[in-house]
Amino acid sequence: MTTVSHTSKVKDVKKNFTADVIATYQCKAGKSQTIYWDAKTTGLGLRVTSTGAKSYIFETSLNNKTLRITIGDIRTYSIKAAQVEATNLKAMTDKGIDPRQVKADQIASDEAKAQAMKNEAAAKLIQDKHETLTLGMVWPLYIEARRKRWSEWSIRDHENIARVGGEKKIRGKGLTEDAPLASLLDVKLSELTGICIAEWLAKEAETRPTRAALAFRLLSVFINWCDSQSEYAGLVPSGACKAQQVRDEMPSKNTKEGDCLQREQLAPWFKAIREVSNPVLSAYLQSLLLTGARRRELSALQWADVDFQWLSMTIRDKVEGERTIPLTPYVAYLLAALPRRNEWVFSSPTSANGQIAEPTPAHKRALLNAGLPDLTLHGLRRSFGSLAEWTETPAGVVAQVMGHKPSAIAEKHYRRRPLDLLRMWHVKIEAWILEQAEIKFEPVKAGLHVVKTA
Repeated sequence: MTTVSHTSKVKDVKKNFTADVIATYQCKAGKSQTIYWDAKTTGLGLRVTSTGAKSYIFETSLNNKTLRITIGDIRTYSIKAAQVEATNLKAMTDKGIDPRQVKADQIASDEAKAQAMKNEAAAKLIQDKHETLTLGMVWPLYIEARRKRWSEWSIRDHENIARVGGEKKIRGKGLTEDAPLASLLDVKLSELTGICIAEWLAKEAETRPTRAALAFRLLSVFINWCDSQSEYAGLVPSGACKAQQVRDEMPSKNTKEGDCLQREQLAPWFKAIREVSNPVLSAYLQSLLLTGARRRELSALQWADVDFQWLSMTIRDKVEGERTIPLTPYVAYLLAALPRRNEWVFSSPTSANGQIAEPTPAHKRALLNAGLPDLTLHGLRRSFGSLAEWTETPAGVVAQVMGHKPSAIAEKHYRRRPLDLLRMWHVKIEAWILEQAEIKFEPVKAGLHVVKTA
């Protein structure tokens, strides 16, 4: 009789989970994990890994598939808490609800709420900016952000146009006055409405229309820059600088009437300017008239830019970058007599950058002494262009010397006159002006010049 040996697989007997029972459970040899089931709560199990870690799980069948969910570590969940969680999961699955989808939906909801809170905080930050940021706070940041792209003149314009007065004048008595934009520095960006700007412009244009117009142009560009920056976009009310009220208050762009020397005014003008006690200022003002240069172009002239041998001057041009013009005999005579204190031709021992700072007051005093009407420094440049017509100099020659953009197709694309040709006409213009002013002088010989020390 043959005896057949049968072996049977004995399943672990379910036990009610207690602290003592759980403490005895171990991972079976040769396995990575072993699961023990609670006799009291359907679907609740205890997973024990080969490393000894123990955690509660829930297992059931959903849509004919086994569903297993980790509840948590036994150090986090008590037995009772794990049983409650398993009971809740069982209730959901009995209704055909997948707990994993419920959890994913909850996470998505929480993330949406967190994003909403973040958006609300960002909106509040913008609102705070509306309530606190002023023109005076952002203007210096604007200058700093654009510094690498601007010329020194442009930087100086932006700094000076918003300068607060009340400081002791370097020249003369009294205190400096506020620049045009100073009265807007404490105004919030959100309050720079068309009405606000129009009222400011109307007040400034009453006493200094030219400066007011410049201040408005700089302010308008600043507002455009704000709109291009994420942190400032939308702070200034839309269309503030284009409002009808602002357009109504804009100073006229017409050339200042009478801001030009007439032929019969040349003699008294030169006499008064040549009597100015400061020889650098005197030479500078005369050179402005005789070269037609812009005031800042000439004040930035360096000794390295002046060639006494070949009688030329290289001027830093705001349009073309630089241009070379003739060094005419009388201008050469004036420059040769100036002291060489530093690299600047028109130097000043007291100014911060070594150049002459503000020649306008001296010019106005000279005009007053000569009994002449008011004339701006730019009026001297305008005078050069007007007086040149007496010599019948071609308009293109005058424009090239003054650094104007060519105004006609032929001038723009085909005619760039050599220095010798410019010199022929420029010397003629200077000689005619000096003749009207009754000025005689001894020209400086080419290659030689007088050097005076400070």
